Amino acid sequence: MAFGSALPLARRYAELLSTTAVDRGILGPREGARIWARHLLNCAAVAELVPDAASVADLGSGAGLPGIVVALLRPDLDMVLIEPMRRRTAFLHECVAALRLDRVEVVQTRAEQLTGRRFDVALARAVAPLPRLLTLSLPLLQPGGSLLALKGAAGTAELAASATELAAAGARGEVRHCGRAWLRHPATVVAVTTPPRRP
Repeated sequence: MAFGSALPLARRYAELLSTTAVDRGILGPREGARIWARHLLNCAAVAELVPDAASVADLGSGAGLPGIVVALLRPDLDMVLIEPMRRRTAFLHECVAALRLDRVEVVQTRAEQLTGRRFDVALARAVAPLPRLLTLSLPLLQPGGSLLALKGAAGTAELAASATELAAAGARGEVRHCGRAWLRHPATVVAVTTPPRRP
């Protein structure tokens, strides 16, 4: 199972998603029945790509997917959930408290308005097409940092469509498939790495 010792907390989070998040319209009414297959396990896959002890930003966090899932699996990370909508950030604060995630911070803002902070990794799921996502995420990354975008079947095409933006930033991108140990169809992640700091 993907969650190991974090499974009890993952079950608590699944309960919050299938009740509170659905009741408040943060997740659609049909999502409650497929929380594990469509959301939790899919999001868990990206955790294997995050370096140890990284600072991580979850862009457009919504209900905390994938940021909270990754934080549950990787307590070594410093996670910032970035979400502009007040009702969603209220839910995220409740989840962080209920799950006792003391290395997770919730920030109510748009990614493009966050200033003065840089991260090793930016996560994104269902936020924007990749060319737009690069515009949002690259300014938030440290030199040598990475964007990890859960993209599904569209990942390869979106990466090809982003060639101009990647070249302008001096970044490189690739499609990775994660979660093979527990997913029938591994998660597709577009991984974009920025240039390292010059010596």
